[in-house]
Amino acid sequence: MSRKTETVINVVLIGALLLVLFILEQTLPSTHMIFTVLKKGAIYALVAVSMNLLNGFTGLFSLGQAGFMLVGAYTYGVLTIPVADRANVYMYFNGGLIQFALHPIIAIVLAGVMAGIFAYLIGLPVLRLKSDYLAIATLGFAEIIRAIFQWDKLGPITNGSNLLRSYPSYKSLLFYFIASGVCIALIVMLINSTYGRAFKAIRDDEVAAEAMGINLAHHKQIAFVVSSFFAGVSGALLAMYQTSVQAAMFKSAMTYEILLIVVIGGIGSITGSCISSFLFIILSEWVLRFLDSEMYIGDVRVPLLRSGFRKVVFAVIIMIIVLFFRKGIMGTNEFSVRRIFGRSADKKAKGGSANE
Repeated sequence: MSRKTETVINVVLIGALLLVLFILEQTLPSTHMIFTVLKKGAIYALVAVSMNLLNGFTGLFSLGQAGFMLVGAYTYGVLTIPVADRANVYMYFNGGLIQFALHPIIAIVLAGVMAGIFAYLIGLPVLRLKSDYLAIATLGFAEIIRAIFQWDKLGPITNGSNLLRSYPSYKSLLFYFIASGVCIALIVMLINSTYGRAFKAIRDDEVAAEAMGINLAHHKQIAFVVSSFFAGVSGALLAMYQTSVQAAMFKSAMTYEILLIVVIGGIGSITGSCISSFLFIILSEWVLRFLDSEMYIGDVRVPLLRSGFRKVVFAVIIMIIVLFFRKGIMGTNEFSVRRIFGRSADKKAKGGSANE
């Protein structure tokens, strides 16, 4: 299959996906559960891919994604609350320190930039650590930053432990898919560039990579900052989706969920992270929700069904997936047009040559 044909097919498939999403928005009520699944799935797909850039393609075991999402979410919320509403939002801090509002798109970009700045400063000391030590250090950062953002001394900016609300948000499903899709495409372009090959070399063997002339500290810093930038963007999208922000939301459990998505999809697979993100949200937010409610057949109560049982069943499903798919659903492979149609074309070519 030629590259031109592959590009045309990709464009057609993307256009078809956007058309289907548009039809769903026009035909189903806005409160339908499918919109929750698709919007949250798109957001989690972006943050999972950003984490995979570190863990899967660079070999850096970082657990700070929730902290960078928090920075992005707060940056977006703080910078977009209308001036007229700031007195109500910052009611305990005399209307807050910032008295201007930016366009949401600009604020989303700045959310990523702010997360990247935090990552650069944090990366200077912690990227000298390896393996579990790096994971512990980045996890500690996420917990520290969550506590700092709830500190009353920063209340005029962050609103302390109170909610940030009344900021603008896009309701369109297409917006979340386009925003996440563009960001994921940028990550894919980075992975396929010379920097991406350097990241993979560092992942495979740091000693050999350094012997080849790759600056380990420089490339690790780039991967860490870029990953954090897109985690910050996903945090802004999550804030927009939830219409309110509070630091208590971004606990370490959120990072573990993202790591779980990456492992289930396949460490080192972009499409694997995207697929597993939607599977995770579908199971946890929709399909298994009925398990948390009591159910009766006549006068007989169905055993086990109660609040929290959904998480037990979900954990069992995850264990089964991990047991039968040791490297995740996709492993290190990617779902692509060339992989599907290229094989069928090769089989036809072989069949044709054999018949001849």
